[in-house]
Amino acid sequence: MKEYMLIFRHEDGGKVASPEQMQIWMQQTMDWLGTLTAKGNFEGKGNGLLFDDARVVHHNKMVTNGPFGEIKETLGGYVVVKADSVDEAAEFAKGCPVLQGEGNTVEVRRLAKDDGVH
Repeated sequence: MKEYMLIFRHEDGGKVASPEQMQIWMQQTMDWLGTLTAKGNFEGKGNGLLFDDARVVHHNKMVTNGPFGEIKETLGGYVVVKADSVDEAAEFAKGCPVLQGEGNTVEVRRLAKDDGVH
């Protein structure tokens, strides 16, 4: 099996959900990951990404605070799954609770390994 990163993109920028909604989403995410784990497809890697301690390094070496909450789309986190193909990994992504937000997406990318694929 190959490893794929599922990258969670949030359309609403840095908008903060209520504590109750966060609890619901966290439980849904744990249930989704539990299903992938039971099938042997969750690699056990993943994390959310925070906004409060971030920087953007530009091509000219300038460093700015970021990412900014007012931007249209932000990266919310990622998980790594094992799948036989990118299509199978995309099927796993269809169950991700992140997709409940209108405009939110899950990007599916194969991880580069020492398998001769660049």
